[in-house]
Amino acid sequence: MLAFLKDHPFAVEAYFEHSIVLTFAVPKDALSALIPDCLTLDTFQDQWAFIAMAMVQTKGLRPKGTPKFMGNDFFLIGYRVFVRYTNQEGKRLRGLYILKSETDKRKMAFLGNIFTHYNYTTTDIQQVEGDDFIEISSIQSNFKVILDRREDHISLPEHSPFADWKEARRFAGPLPFTFTYNEDTREVLIIEGVRQNWTPKPMNVKGYQIDYLSTLQLENPILANAFIIKNIPYYWKKGKKETWK
Repeated sequence: MLAFLKDHPFAVEAYFEHSIVLTFAVPKDALSALIPDCLTLDTFQDQWAFIAMAMVQTKGLRPKGTPKFMGNDFFLIGYRVFVRYTNQEGKRLRGLYILKSETDKRKMAFLGNIFTHYNYTTTDIQQVEGDDFIEISSIQSNFKVILDRREDHISLPEHSPFADWKEARRFAGPLPFTFTYNEDTREVLIIEGVRQNWTPKPMNVKGYQIDYLSTLQLENPILANAFIIKNIPYYWKKGKKETWK
């Protein structure tokens, strides 16, 4: 009866202390089964499709317009596929389709599952920072990502399909829109994000092991790029629904 609450019924704002996104390239045929028919894969050279792991430290996440003291700080992890959607006005929107969402706080998982379709689960998160590295890991979710925090001599990953960082930046999430789809009602939910001073900076990945990618049974996903943004005000507009025909 209260299912409408899951459709992002109000705008939400947060401050991104940092957002680190690793994007993996996969042959497009391998990802097509993971998205609903209303969406198409956002591809590169008509060959590669992309799945991203985003690790975001948020501060003051709360309904937009409410006092700052109502905000909460959460670490969020999201696995998303880069997609496109053509809306009822014929406009092609670039965005992300959600596969899995995790957070370090039960409160975020509880509220997130009331007001979104993101299917949050809780997990442990450890963050270690050294002079020249950042390590983010989880025992429960079985992943570890080690990044080089030095800003010189940053190269694309060895087997990246991109020729340079300019090409790679086109697939630096998050994108302007996020989509979910209700098969029973054939409704697409569109959530638009609004950001300022958005300048993703490349990062070198020293090593990674991500168990979730292996559960998708993708054959040899290739690390295509890694970016970080810091200190960004961000908000998500109220969700907008339309019927897909």
